[in-house]
Amino acid sequence: MIEHFTSMASVSRPLAVLRLPPSLRSSLLPALQSTAPSLHRQYHSPETPDPPPYSSPQSQILSSALSHVPESGFTLQSLRNGLADNSYPASSLNLFPRAEFDLVLYHLRTQRLALKDRVQFPDPSGPGVGRRVRTLILSRLQGNVEADVVGKWSEALGLMSLAENIPSSLKELGLLSDEIWYLSGDTAVDGSWYSKRASLGAVYASAEIFQGQDQSTDFKDTEQFVNRRLEEVRTLGGAISNFGEWASFQGTAAVNLARSLGARI
Repeated sequence: MIEHFTSMASVSRPLAVLRLPPSLRSSLLPALQSTAPSLHRQYHSPETPDPPPYSSPQSQILSSALSHVPESGFTLQSLRNGLADNSYPASSLNLFPRAEFDLVLYHLRTQRLALKDRVQFPDPSGPGVGRRVRTLILSRLQGNVEADVVGKWSEALGLMSLAENIPSSLKELGLLSDEIWYLSGDTAVDGSWYSKRASLGAVYASAEIFQGQDQSTDFKDTEQFVNRRLEEVRTLGGAISNFGEWASFQGTAAVNLARSLGARI
């Protein structure tokens, strides 16, 4: 059943992004445009290593700060602790112009870049694309568990839902979707990519929210939630056949997430 995840029916959606408040619309549209796919490229080049998302000093500080998140959360205090761990003065906070949100982005980006080393499919005759996608989603969620940030993830979601942070949050979600599809062996970038990218992003984002509330042993309920969501996508479809519909989907998802976290939009 999961193997048919890539087969989706076309649906039309209004351009909800155009209904956003001007301040949010102006910050959201550039991100949507910058993450719109080009049909002339792959998700990323296997020959070219990904550049590090942060400088070496920034990475050292953020890595140390992340170790304080289980106790102090995604807060300035965790950043200050990371500075102290590396003998930097408190004034070095200016290395992180987005403050706590830089800590969230660091976690998202490093976990995404680590996914290719966490999960590999050396046997081409092994699981199909759908099952590989499921495995990759669960592995990425396991990264939250291993980093011990699940208990503080509501704070990360709150930061991501702020109007000024939504474009970067959506961009990172799109990049994660690209990475999962690429690692699953699906490298086609035809018109269906809009659908697959947005649908997978929606599945992952909802699973991450669910995981933050999951009290089951070894997050078994989250695993079952992922199974259900993938099956829903397969059954109901969710294709987005052009940029306008894709932008509408992304904009609506961003607004709904922000509203669920208490933002007045």
